[in-house]
Amino acid sequence: MSDAAHHEVWFLTGSQGLYGPETLDQVALQSQEVASLVAASAQMPVVVVWKPVLTDASGIRGVMMAANDDPACVGVIAWMHTFSPAKMWISGLDCLRKPLLHLHTQAHRSIPWSSIDMDFMNLNQAAHGDREFGYIQTRLGIPRVTVAGHVSDVETVARIAKWARAALGVAAMRSLRLARFGDNMRNVAVTEGDKVEAELHFGVSVNTYSVNDLVMVVREVSDAQVDELVQEYDDRYDVAVELRAGGDRRASLREGARIESGLRTFLTDGEFGAFTTNFEDLGGLRQLPGLAVQRLMADGYGFGGEGDWKTSILVHTLKAAALGLPGGTSFMEDYTYHFGPGPQRILGSHMLEVCPSIADATPTLEIHPLGIGDRDDPVRLKFSAAAGPGIVVGICDLGDRFRLVGNEITVVPPDEELTALPVASAVWEPEPNLSTSAECWLAAGGPHHTVLSSALTADVVTHIADMTNTELAFIDADTTPRRFGQELRWNNAYQRLAAGL
Repeated sequence: MSDAAHHEVWFLTGSQGLYGPETLDQVALQSQEVASLVAASAQMPVVVVWKPVLTDASGIRGVMMAANDDPACVGVIAWMHTFSPAKMWISGLDCLRKPLLHLHTQAHRSIPWSSIDMDFMNLNQAAHGDREFGYIQTRLGIPRVTVAGHVSDVETVARIAKWARAALGVAAMRSLRLARFGDNMRNVAVTEGDKVEAELHFGVSVNTYSVNDLVMVVREVSDAQVDELVQEYDDRYDVAVELRAGGDRRASLREGARIESGLRTFLTDGEFGAFTTNFEDLGGLRQLPGLAVQRLMADGYGFGGEGDWKTSILVHTLKAAALGLPGGTSFMEDYTYHFGPGPQRILGSHMLEVCPSIADATPTLEIHPLGIGDRDDPVRLKFSAAAGPGIVVGICDLGDRFRLVGNEITVVPPDEELTALPVASAVWEPEPNLSTSAECWLAAGGPHHTVLSSALTADVVTHIADMTNTELAFIDADTTPRRFGQELRWNNAYQRLAAGL
């Protein structure tokens, strides 16, 4: 759904005219070289666009306004090559609405001890200029990420790349249109929320459509379109015998393909990047969409079950941030615990809708009864999630603000084959352990619907939270219930104080 090659971060360099045009020519040349080193890294998910050196307030404000107005620009990197008096940056920083990274670097890696002179010192004084720049950002209360280090270091560029991925996710969020097919599940609390506040806070437009609006599009899908999709299924997945050509449930697979084609058309025509369904409101659909949802998620669409539009936003955002990385990102739900014997673990799944991007092998395409929804048996992809490190993240509406809750995890193989489980699943060990993780998650009011990502780390989620001014409570290997409880209380005090200012 998103192509990182069409997104940019702008590389801005600050200086001044005090040292004359020759020095500024050197600044321009060296800043281009620094920008090129960042751009050349395979870790960078976006195009790095170098902009001419900035030396006055009007030029700085102009480039910031241009960044705001350019949909291709997802963020701005700023570096002060020489001393750049920070009063020049006040107006520009104040009007900037895109994520900002302050790169604290310099053109040279090592001090030329035997030859260094005042000309060198005057030219290469980022240690001076960036401190001035850091002050004015703090004075103005500008949210930003600061990365210090030489850009020839892999770790320095890796940190820049994580910020850029977060900026990609936020850009996707701020332009997102989400379609809710029906309302959310009756009597469920955590899937409720303030859609007006979500549009103000995140920039997401969330609107509801009748399921039968979708049904009308599904009915218009041609047999030729169905044939094409079914052939793709046959070629791509390990299809159950009864769903293969000539099998007694082939018609159910064709109906699943018809729903997918119609759903894709509806979302494409409406320029939606995320959606929800609800098994309690299926209208004229003959199956609960399972296979269709799984495949659309694999293509980058956000999804939330039971009308959970907040989690659908989060799925889309994290998928955009993870674009091109190994691993996957999926809608998820905590289902049941393994308290032993052996390591304590969580089994996550959903009725049908788990994204195959996290699969450990080629999924099987199967059909099984579904005891809810009162419709025909739905087709779905079944698999286990690939082992490795990951995160789970949820979002909840606390009434006066949104809160993100996250947990570092390790996805592991199930202790035994889940032969009787008719849906895709993931098994993971949460940090620091199951009891601490669960206690802290519950204390934070974390939702039962989450996003599981084996592609992203806590750093990216932290940047997204900072960029959107959203509270984040993260559980990791160092978490204790006592300290986490203190953090939540501090957060409550800070959030309420900040909201009143």
